This record gives sequence, structure tokens and C-alpha cells, in this order.
Amino acid sequence: MDPAALSAALLDVIRPAAEARRPGSAEGLTASDLPLERPKNRDHGDWASNAALKLAKTVGANPREFASEIAVALESVPGVASVEVAGPGFINIRLEAAAAGALAKTIVDAGGAYGTSAVLADQVINLEFVSANPTGPIHLGGTRWAAVGDSLARILASQGASVTREYYFNDHGAQIDRFAKSLVAAHEGRPTPEDGYGGGYIGDIARRVALAYEGDLDALDPDAKQEAFRELGVGFMFTEIKKSLHEFGVDFDVYFHENDLHTSGAVQHAVDRLRELGHIFEEDGALWLRSTEFGDDRDRVIIRSNGVPAYFSGDLAYYLDKRERGFNRCIIMLGADHHGYVRRMMAMCAAFGDEPNVNLQILIGQLVNLVKDGQPVRMSKRAGTIVTLEDLVEIVGVDAARYALTRSSADSNLDIDLDLLQKRTNDNPVFYVQYAHARTHNVARNAAASGVDRSSFAPELLQHETESALLGALQEFPRVVAFAAEVREPHRVARYLEELAGLYHRWYDNCRVIPLGDEPVADVHRTRLWLNDATGQVLRNGLDLLGVSAPERM
Repeated sequence: MDPAALSAALLDVIRPAAEARRPGSAEGLTASDLPLERPKNRDHGDWASNAALKLAKTVGANPREFASEIAVALESVPGVASVEVAGPGFINIRLEAAAAGALAKTIVDAGGAYGTSAVLADQVINLEFVSANPTGPIHLGGTRWAAVGDSLARILASQGASVTREYYFNDHGAQIDRFAKSLVAAHEGRPTPEDGYGGGYIGDIARRVALAYEGDLDALDPDAKQEAFRELGVGFMFTEIKKSLHEFGVDFDVYFHENDLHTSGAVQHAVDRLRELGHIFEEDGALWLRSTEFGDDRDRVIIRSNGVPAYFSGDLAYYLDKRERGFNRCIIMLGADHHGYVRRMMAMCAAFGDEPNVNLQILIGQLVNLVKDGQPVRMSKRAGTIVTLEDLVEIVGVDAARYALTRSSADSNLDIDLDLLQKRTNDNPVFYVQYAHARTHNVARNAAASGVDRSSFAPELLQHETESALLGALQEFPRVVAFAAEVREPHRVARYLEELAGLYHRWYDNCRVIPLGDEPVADVHRTRLWLNDATGQVLRNGLDLLGVSAPERM
């Protein structure tokens, strides 16, 4: 019996009980109003619900008495072995072995669809992440967002959302000018400008520009020369960024150029919209957004007194552009240094008539530190002053890098132990999970060689305590994925996989799929093969949500 079926049964029991006590009290009640969760202590049963506590006041009943009434009715539901009332009115439910074990076949039959749903089908999401300036390789902060953002996109899509991955290509502003000056200096053999960019990649890009330019670069006047290096250099650098991301398993649907906002009239369009809404005012020759009316700490300049758009103008234009492209959820992933930026962005959202934290959501990621031999790693061979995506992948590989960056909450600082991630031991979390998956395939191969197949299925035989625990965890997967999507936290899937891997390894140590010696193949072996394969399927589905491979041999 899966959670949905149990929730439906609970609803069928509670509705008449509630109506008998207070007519009309069950009107509009749905299964989603009746929480079910896995007890932390397995001795308390397979499922627990506080529905009686939640509804007691509505139906005018003592919570424990109402829970007892529900328990008696619930015990008559097929597949329910026993129901107990605990504390002030908690309902602990234990399923019959056959009802619990039936899940193994359900998972195998569902395959890659197990864990998916249509719960977010009404959400059309623009997910903007990474968006590193095209002035150098992607640093560790951007690498973290690449892993987390791509995993989040996969998780949201698995729950029915329509997701567009978008990269905001920052090709407008002073940092691009500094990049171009750095390229010119490298080409001319001069030191890096004081506010410029260093690292070996600058020389590499400068040489590529010189080879690609049609004509004599050194014959150009300084402004024309810098423009040539800017145009070609940014293109080369961004090609490098896209290549690095692709090799990391991250590709984007849209690359949006910031410069387009200032050449297409999008900024003026946003200003006009806000003016229509009555939120624009002029002061000291400048144009302002009255953002304090929407929770900001001060009003914001949109167009300076000299007629030059402020940086915030681009944010206004970009957000409105996304909404007019049909996205009803705009999620932006920003680094820790943008924390102070959230309030003005939410004020902007409200000024356009939208709902902050619904139509616009901002996720803030914290810093990443690499540690090797107990010491922080701070320098890159290529970039010089920062550690890059390529550095991390070169040391530990794509799978380990993605998993390590995704398995912790993005809003907490993260220390990555490079020595640990290179170990092929259970101390390495990605190895631990991948090895569990590989082990399920090894069991299946050995089973086939021993004549064990899935020709029969007797779920009532799955009675060992490790089987009960494993089935309980497998049943949780859809809920974990749905919650990870709801709260935008992919690390919940990674932590779940580690727990599942542990339960599988313990089951493997206690329950044989292959008969010993001359023991004949029996239904218990065939049924355990279903459970083994179901576990492999869930591990595979979960790893895929994280963009991590599920090897069949290790």
C-alpha cells in the first residue's frame, strides 16, 4: 500500500467520523489535509498521522478519543495490520507484510517514472543560475550553482513543472572594459592593469584574438584596439565557459544578453509600465522607483540625472521581460555577496503587481572552500587567483564534484575535502551511493546466473526487519522529491540516497537473493530480487535528479 492509497483510506475513515460528530465539518476535506509521515522509531509502525489532533477542534472532539475512533475503523482497511493511538492523539499504523512488500513490484513496473508527479504542472519556471561574467573561468561559487541549479531544474521538472534554464550573459558594463584592457596589456607584453584580470587564461585568450582578427591589430588606435579585443575576447571566453559547463553536465535553454536590454528598448518599456502603475517619480533630474512603498529600505534610481540608466534599470527590464515571456515563477540563484540585493528585487516584484517569493524567488548560495591534506586550496594553475570548475573536476571528476556540491544546503558554507572525494571507500558519500547501485546490478547478474528470476512475486515473504526498513525508505522517495521541489532544496535528495544506500547495504548483509549451496530457488529469493531491483531503480532515479551517473559496475 503506497502513501496515496493509505491517505485515501484515512480520508474515507475520517469523513464519516467527523460528520457524525459535527455535520459539515468534513466538507472540503482532502487527503492532502491528512498528514502521513514515517516514524523515526520503526517500532512505532510503518506510518504515523496527527490527523486527529489537527481536526479535533473542527469536529468538536477530544483528540485522543477521536484518534481511537479512527483507529478502530482503520484496522478494517485491507492491508492494514494494526493501528495504535499514542500520546495525545497520534495514530500509528502498521501494514501487513504483503501490503508493504507490494511496493517493490510497483517501483519496478514504474521504472524511471517512480518519484515523478504532476503536482507542479501549473508552474512555468524560469530558473536563472550561474550567469558568471564572461571575464574568466567559472569559480567555485559558480560551480556550486551549476550543480545545484541543474539538479533543481531536474527535480522541478520531475514534479510536472515546465522549466527553462537561463544564463544571464553580462556583456554590458565596466567589468567587460577591464577584461578588454587586460587582454590588450597581455597582447602588448605589459603588466596586468591594476583593476584588471590576471591568470594564464588572459594570455591564452589574447593570443586567440590576435590570430582570429582579420587585419593588423597593432595598427588600430587604442579605442578601436580595445573594442576588437572586447568583442572577440568576450566571445572566446564565453565559448570556454559554455564548454566547461557542458562537460560538467549543464546546458542552458536560453542565453540572455544583458546588452539587449539596453538596445531593444526593454528598459524604457519597464519604466513606462511602472509609470502607468504610479510608482515612478522624478527628483534632482533623475528618475526613481518608489520602492520604499514595497518594503525596500530606500527608493532606487532607475535613470541617473545624466540620462545614463542605473544598474537597477536592467533588473527591472529583465524581470518584466521574463514575465512577458510567460513565466509565472522566476527563480534567481545568487552568490553570498548579493544578500543585500534581495529586498530591492522583491520590492521591484511587488511594484509590478506580482507576489514576492512566489512570482519571484531568490536563492542565496554561500561560499565553497576546497581542502587538501588538511589545508585550504586557494590557487588555480590556469586562473591564478581563484580555484575554478575545471580545477575541481580535474581532481575528483564530474560525478564526485556534482554530488559534493549538491549534498549540502546551498545557504550554508561548504568545505570540500578533496582527499575524501578521491577515496573508493564508504567514507566518500558519492562512492557509497554509487556502489550501492552497482551492487544491485551485481546481485541481479549473480541471480540470473543462479537461476533466480522475477517469475513470481510473494510480497508477504518480505518479513525481515531490514526488508521492512528498506521498503519504508523506498516508499519515501516520491515524498522526498516532491518536498525538495517545493522548498527548492536538491540536497534533500542526496541525503535521502545516502540513507537508502545504508539500508540497502544492511539488507544485503542479512537477506540472501541467491540460495546457499544446494538449496533450491524459492519464491522468497525471487521476491527479494524484486526488492533488490526496486532499490536499484530508486537509486538510479535519485542520482539522475542530481545529474550523477549510476554505474552498473565499480
